[in-house]
Amino acid sequence: MAVAALITWLITAVGGFVMLGTWISEGGHRPRSGTRLAPGLVFGHFALAAIGLVLWIVYLAVDKDALAWTAFALLLPVALLGFTMLARWIPARRTDVAESRFPVPVVVGHGLFAATTLVLVLITALGIGEG
Repeated sequence: MAVAALITWLITAVGGFVMLGTWISEGGHRPRSGTRLAPGLVFGHFALAAIGLVLWIVYLAVDKDALAWTAFALLLPVALLGFTMLARWIPARRTDVAESRFPVPVVVGHGLFAATTLVLVLITALGIGEG
């Protein structure tokens, strides 16, 4: 399960990079861009997810339960920030702001893989499926 979580986390990260790159290239990070996604929200989500991913990789290398639980704990605010951005993105899809250019399949895939990652990390931290 731990390796499966890493794979889903990496796939989630690819989708996140696509959206982050789109948002930045379309000027969403600039003041008065009209974006509904505040830079602190976007970059906070990114930073916490990246830190969690690094911790997960270290967990895979050293197999310390505390690292698995810390990675899971970091994913909780990542998920809350992600849901916040989703709620702000839905009405923005029909406007002329940076996030309106996010490809819908990428947004959906990112969310589905993120939810899967959260569950797999929890299952691993709980020790379910260890042989």
